[in-house]
Amino acid sequence: MITAMLELNHIYNMDCVEGMKQLPDDSIDLTVTSPPYDNLRNYHGYAFDFPAIARELFRVTKPGGVVVWVVSDATVKGSETGSSFRQAIGFQEAGFNIHDTMIWVKTGGGGFGSIYCYMQNTEYMFVFSKGKPKAVNLIRDHKNSHVGAKKTGHGRRFADGVTNDENGKTRIVPEFSKRNNWWYYPRSRGYEDHPATFPEELAGDHILSWSNSGDVVLDPFMGSGTTAKMALANGRSYIGFDISADYCAMAERRIAEVTAP
Repeated sequence: MITAMLELNHIYNMDCVEGMKQLPDDSIDLTVTSPPYDNLRNYHGYAFDFPAIARELFRVTKPGGVVVWVVSDATVKGSETGSSFRQAIGFQEAGFNIHDTMIWVKTGGGGFGSIYCYMQNTEYMFVFSKGKPKAVNLIRDHKNSHVGAKKTGHGRRFADGVTNDENGKTRIVPEFSKRNNWWYYPRSRGYEDHPATFPEELAGDHILSWSNSGDVVLDPFMGSGTTAKMALANGRSYIGFDISADYCAMAERRIAEVTAP
């Protein structure tokens, strides 16, 4: 139980700002979400109060906690809106650090934007942290081509702040290194009739990267329930909100795919 009114592993059909106001300070380890950005998707006509959401997310996030904000921009009268960048600055103004600006590369791009631009098949995945992240479990699946080789490159700086020229350190190239900050996932086909389901692997990889087993994962725009499903599948608890009763019911059906015997 997270409060007397709100319980873990539950999705609440309510405005996320009102919902988050019922959460205690410093109670959430990780948020993974994708807001209804610009006019790219039809979210039952719902518009959200971004400044209030950023303030509440900062308040409820634990010190060292992380918010992953997956977002893109519409193109209006020949210009991208830039909403994603304004929101990144808004999170910074709310108190967060911009820990990383990551990119989701997907197939099937080109549906949005100008016909005079290159095919658009990316979205931003901003990673915001409340101070220094407490959980950093970087995924290491980048296959190295020189496994076992010794590396001593001049001027290489190690974690202790000195270079190999100063301490003579060398390293052996491992089989795998941490991946790049652009992640490739095919576009999700969606779940039931939700218009903007992001891939389960995307949510799962962020949950593994920025939280630990037993942590609490929030999604204030729960939608079809991807974040909740992957939190549960990876040994975390979840809590979420969505203004649409239809989407809440949809998400509960999807979560049952994990919880059903």
